[in-house]
Formats: sequence, structure tokens, C-alpha cells
Amino acid sequence: MEDKLIEIDDYRPLIGEEAVERLRKKASRIKGLHVANVSSTYYGGGVANLLGSLSLLMNSVGITTGWRVIQGSPDFFSITKKMHNALQGGKINLTDRKIEIYRRVIRQNAIRNHLDHDLVIVHDPQPLAMIEHYTKGGPWIWRCHVDLTEPDPELLEYLSGFINRYDAAIFSIEEYRQKLDVPQFFFMPAIDPFSITNYDMPGEEMDERLEHYDIPTDLPLVVQISRFDRWKDPEGVIEAFKIARQEVDATLVLLGNVATDDPEGEEVYHSLLDQKEERIIILSKEDTALVNALQCRAAVVLQKSIREGFGLTVAEAMWKKTPVIGGDTGGIRYQINDGENGFLVSSVEEAAQKIVLLLKDPDRCR
Repeated sequence: MEDKLIEIDDYRPLIGEEAVERLRKKASRIKGLHVANVSSTYYGGGVANLLGSLSLLMNSVGITTGWRVIQGSPDFFSITKKMHNALQGGKINLTDRKIEIYRRVIRQNAIRNHLDHDLVIVHDPQPLAMIEHYTKGGPWIWRCHVDLTEPDPELLEYLSGFINRYDAAIFSIEEYRQKLDVPQFFFMPAIDPFSITNYDMPGEEMDERLEHYDIPTDLPLVVQISRFDRWKDPEGVIEAFKIARQEVDATLVLLGNVATDDPEGEEVYHSLLDQKEERIIILSKEDTALVNALQCRAAVVLQKSIREGFGLTVAEAMWKKTPVIGGDTGGIRYQINDGENGFLVSSVEEAAQKIVLLLKDPDRCR
């Protein structure tokens, strides 16, 4: 892979001349705009993947774009993880002590970060409250990436006090619309086809990555790649695989990582380790080349989420023309047309059934 920065012109073969010129024309109207993105981690998870590519691409068309990452104590990230879970339908005991820690760390980050930009885009609940510490120099936008199908009412009411200070909120799909005082917009994120995760990797490089981690390829690979998070249902994936292998031979690979803003990740990862065996491989690695190799070489990719704002790994597998089984939830429903370009499942048993179907009938995958 060439060591070069990707620019908008590199997308011409993928999206066509007209689309590139339309983007250039739109960018020219705001050339020189100073934009800041604010998020909670520089690696691990979809937001970091999106911002890593998008911030560079925006700079390439003349929009001066930066990316700030907030800092916080373990207590802070434990609380914001509980907020994340509650926005996706979990429960939270929002005590005064939790609110005090959240607001104190937010204020510390506001002091460190001077955000007098023309446009500020704040991602997800972790840095949301920073807006109350600034005199805005331009619009502030809250970009929420989580599944807001059934948010906890108490938490949403609390966070709405911050959200309503913004000039707009962006969600991935219309179903996430909430009763807010600010304009709401809806568009899905996208993957970067030129990233290490998604570029056209030569076969010998795939072999090297798989061999490096002792991943056997003598049987079909069933793969799920995601953060170690209960919402991704890794336990359900293992259970579905164990049912499926009563009828088909295969190897399961669960590849994930533990993001710096997710204190539950380590706990979830360790809870799975007693299920490791020769044909159930569980890895916690931050290796995007391995992600690419696994998604290309897999016979089946799963994203058996219980909640999912949008499945970037679903899009990645589709880009590589690998069969996908996804949880029938959130943004994944907009990515998979059930039975056409993949399968949607709502239970362990359905997931097992679709694994067997795809492994027994490879022609269906074409």
C-alpha cells in the first residue's frame, strides 16, 4: 500500500466524476473554515475510525479540521459508559456524586481545550457538557453515534439540558429522533475504503497476519470483530457457533479491543476467556491489518448486536463481499436487506441457523 495521504480525487473511480466535483464545489464555499471535532478516545471503536479518516479528508479540500480527545479519570469513564449504556436502553442510577464527577472532569477538559473555532462537532455523551463552558464562536453540533431506540428517560432528560444548547444534533437514522429543542438531522456514517482496514490487501499479507496470530485456515472462518461490549453480544456469538458446529465444521474468531473510554471492555473480554478452545479463538488486539485479513478470509462475518447505532463492521465486510449476519436492530436494519445482501437475526438460534445455511451453501454467498 502506498504511503500517501488520500485526497478527494482518489475517490473518482468509486463515486464518479460528478460526485467528486459536487463535493469540491460544496467545500469551496466554506474553504478556510476552522473546524474542531471533540471525542473521547483516539482508538478503539467506530468514532475514532471515522474521525481518523474524515479529519484528513476535510483538510484535503481546504477545510481546516482538527480533532481533540478529552482526558478523564477511570471514575469519569465508568460514569460515561453507564450513560452510553442507558442511552441504548440500559439502566443508570444517576446520583449527585456521578453528576459531580462528570461535570468536574468536563470543566477540566474545557480549561485545557480552547474551542473558538468556526464550527465545533462534539461526538457522543462523554464530552457533551463541554458546551456550557464556552462562548460560541460559531455553530456547535452534537453528533450522537449510539442507538437511541429506547433511551433511559431520566438520563435523556438530564442530557437534554446540554443538548438543547447546541445548534443542531445529528443521528444516524430517523428512528433515533428525540423530543429536543434543536434541529435534528439524520445521516449514516461511512467507511474509508483506503484505510488499512479496507484497502485491497494482497493475499500474502493476509496469510502473514493470520499466521502471526496462529489462526488456522483449514476450516471455514466464522468471525465477529467489535469492541468487547455486552451490546455486541459476544456470548451469543459463541453460543450460536457451538450450536452451528453440530452440523458444520468451522473455526470461530472473536477479535476485539478495549478502548480507553470503555472500562467495561476488559471485564467483558476476561469473562469470555474460559470459553476459548482450539476452534474458538478470542483475541484482544488493536491490529487493523488483521481486521482486514479476517474480514476477507471469513466465510461468514457476524455483527450480532443487541443495540447498534450503525454497524461499521457490517459495511466493512460488505465492501469485501463477505457474507454478513447482523442483529436485527438499529442501523444494521438499514444496511442489510434480509435474505438479499445478508441476514438479520434476533436470537442465538437464528444466528446458528444462518451460519449453517451459509457454510453448507457457499453459492448463496455470491
